[in-house]
Amino acid sequence: MAKQTKTFFKKRFSKRMQKKLVMLFVAIVLAFVFLVGRITYINAASGDKYTKVVLDQQQYDSRTIPFKRGDIVDRNGTKMATSERVYNVILDVKVMMSDKDYIEPTIEVLKDCFGIEEDKVRELMDKSPSSRYNILQKGVDYAKAKEFEKIDKDDKKYPDVKGIWLEEDYIRTYPYNTLASDVIGFTVDGNVGSNGIEASYNSILNGTDGREYGYLDDSSSFERTVKEADNGSTVVSTIDLQVQNIVEKHILEFNDEHKNETTPGEGSKNTAVIVMNPQNGEILAEASYPNYDLNNPRDMSKYYSEEELAAMPDDEKIEKLNELWNNFCISDTYEPGSTFKPFTIAAGLETGILTGDENYVCGGVLHVGDHDIHCSNRDGHGPQTLKQSLENSCNVALMEIGQSIGTEEFCRYQKLFGFGEYTGIDLPGEGSTEGLLYTPENMDAASLATNAFGQNFNVTMTQMVAAFSSLINGGDYYKPHVVKQIQDDNGNVTENRDPVLMKKTVSKETSDILKDYMLGVVQEGTGSLAAVEGYDVGGKTGTAEKLPRGNGKYLVSFIGYAPQENPEVVVYVVVDEPNVPGQASSSYATELSSKIMTEIFPYLGIEKSADAEGN
Repeated sequence: MAKQTKTFFKKRFSKRMQKKLVMLFVAIVLAFVFLVGRITYINAASGDKYTKVVLDQQQYDSRTIPFKRGDIVDRNGTKMATSERVYNVILDVKVMMSDKDYIEPTIEVLKDCFGIEEDKVRELMDKSPSSRYNILQKGVDYAKAKEFEKIDKDDKKYPDVKGIWLEEDYIRTYPYNTLASDVIGFTVDGNVGSNGIEASYNSILNGTDGREYGYLDDSSSFERTVKEADNGSTVVSTIDLQVQNIVEKHILEFNDEHKNETTPGEGSKNTAVIVMNPQNGEILAEASYPNYDLNNPRDMSKYYSEEELAAMPDDEKIEKLNELWNNFCISDTYEPGSTFKPFTIAAGLETGILTGDENYVCGGVLHVGDHDIHCSNRDGHGPQTLKQSLENSCNVALMEIGQSIGTEEFCRYQKLFGFGEYTGIDLPGEGSTEGLLYTPENMDAASLATNAFGQNFNVTMTQMVAAFSSLINGGDYYKPHVVKQIQDDNGNVTENRDPVLMKKTVSKETSDILKDYMLGVVQEGTGSLAAVEGYDVGGKTGTAEKLPRGNGKYLVSFIGYAPQENPEVVVYVVVDEPNVPGQASSSYATELSSKIMTEIFPYLGIEKSADAEGN
């Protein structure tokens, strides 16, 4: 067999051909040895240079594509919070220092185009000569980015500008600065919402970063892969910016008016307003004073001098900032005062203890248990019907009503109206009044008497406005909310936040009686200063003495509505410690309410009274 193979080989390949094959094989081996040697030489002599080129291409061609955080808009689509595209200036120090001819031109462009000081770049060169990613400046606008783009493309004039590139980013901006600061909130680094809608809807507003992958230059056969960013959704709030603006304008005017030399300080410790649609729980405006600039939320120069801020310890600054960012309307608890009286009467009517035909005699004080508890009118109101007792805000009559209802039913109705419980409003930081209400077991006669006219227990503004809305809309308790819709970044509706009917509090008959009584409060009683010409306004005043009693500190309020039939808007005003010598007057709240309602009623198209229409 071997002999046959040898013979076959000789026949197929002549000696000449065999020599050529051997020479070809030797040539291939020599070429391979040469290439290996060349590669070894290149790697030893210039490997770092070529590694840098590849890494440079990866640096520029493989990048994160940031998502755009969703907008927050008012009910009419006006942007209250948005994200604007900006650019970060990045310097690759290693690329810039790879050739000494690159250094000076690059530093010059950084200074001329972006205003970046030379010392800052030199310091990076000394400390981190091999660094690849250094953020020199954030938030560069589009115009400046285009200016640099022209420089970057001009290889004739700027051939040696190397290592600078722009990274896309977004910056959160608030077009109206302080407007609706309590409701909107702001963001901190990393698109994390702090306070307001920014916090409670953070996951909806945020999207997901995209990524662009590319490894070699444009002539590479490898294809570039792009995973686009998923932008955040738009949150459509229930807020009406026009109503919000009117509310905040009058709050500011009130506080400016009551600043004076004889009683130094702000116009009040806090002034807060909620405007709600009682038919669905939508909040049209919500504001408290003092407020803050959403574009610069840590700026306290509006309220403290430079000297005061310089002398303020860090922990005190943090405390003051938290106070500034606090949303009084949902977070703070207080004794409501006489604005609670309609609820006591409602409980009496619903249980059948009251019929509307009751009469009382107020002598200015009532002895309950071991206490003499005074009326707001210490001389007494004299004979009072049930309606007059509310119109004149008679404590004595309300204490007698409370005694008639009894602790069991009184506490049950407090709970039914939502006091002592969270409302579930879609904003963070809702204050808890759990444990701040009496139970039938621990409520004595004096506590029942004071609770009946709104003292000796705590509420929040949100609890009050939601419960009051149920009193005037026929008994429907709606969950208060500030967001009505979610849209994708193309404006398509992805979710409707429909009104949530939580429970029934009173009958329509009781609601109608109370509205008649509260119309009398404004037309004949303590709320006369809240009247608005041409409109039937109903409501209730409140004056609550703060703890400790006898310190001269009061919280005054007014809660009103219009029109009388099928109310469309509720306005609740609270002035905590008005900066006046005599704080115990609800007139500060009623006058402020009247000014706000006078402007917002025509804008909202509230129906005028029949007399006004006839005239």
